[in-house]
Amino acid sequence: MSLAKKSVAEFIGTFWLVLGGCGSAVLAAGIPGLGIGFVGVSLAFGLTVLTMAYAIGHISGCHLNPAVSLGLAVAGRFKWSELPAYVIAQVLGAIVAAAILAWIASGAPGFDLVASGLASNGYGDHSPQGYSMESGFVTEVVMTLMFLIIILGATDKRAPAGFAPIAIGLGLTLIHLISIPVTNTSVNPARSTGPAIIVGGWAVAQLWMFWVAPLIGAAIAGLVYRWFED
Repeated sequence: MSLAKKSVAEFIGTFWLVLGGCGSAVLAAGIPGLGIGFVGVSLAFGLTVLTMAYAIGHISGCHLNPAVSLGLAVAGRFKWSELPAYVIAQVLGAIVAAAILAWIASGAPGFDLVASGLASNGYGDHSPQGYSMESGFVTEVVMTLMFLIIILGATDKRAPAGFAPIAIGLGLTLIHLISIPVTNTSVNPARSTGPAIIVGGWAVAQLWMFWVAPLIGAAIAGLVYRWFED
């Protein structure tokens, strides 16, 4: 499969992750009497990864996440030469999805883009429960580390075949159940970048953490899993 085709698959997959996950938070979470709540949002993020893993996993590997691509490269499972193309495709997919989500949400009476945050990630005053930058940073490092351990283990050639998407999707659901109150859950720099670019202001100012922390966690996981395989 050519790198161009892999990149397009990553664009589509990340588009779906942001539209499905952030879309559930913006459009469906808070409906009085009918809202899906944060449990529903957690499940939505997991379902986007599960469905795309079956849809494009055989094309690109279904990373949908610069941290995943980095972690796989560190672990020796992904070519470093393909990393820039994957990251660009993932970020573009997230931005386009966030732009479309903003356009859809603007059709509701009284919708305020900045006030809604468009499911952006944040800390301090912009954490769902007011968690500090330090708490948010540690949360993102640890959650991304564990996400990569799940991915690397579930996709190991020694693992049961065909079940990796289920383990990975449920793993991401669990991560959201734990960390939505802290940072609104990133573990994915592309997912954070899309809404932040559209919202601007504080979301862009705090975006650095949702690149740095997930990439650190992913790199550590790649090194740990590589040690397992030695």
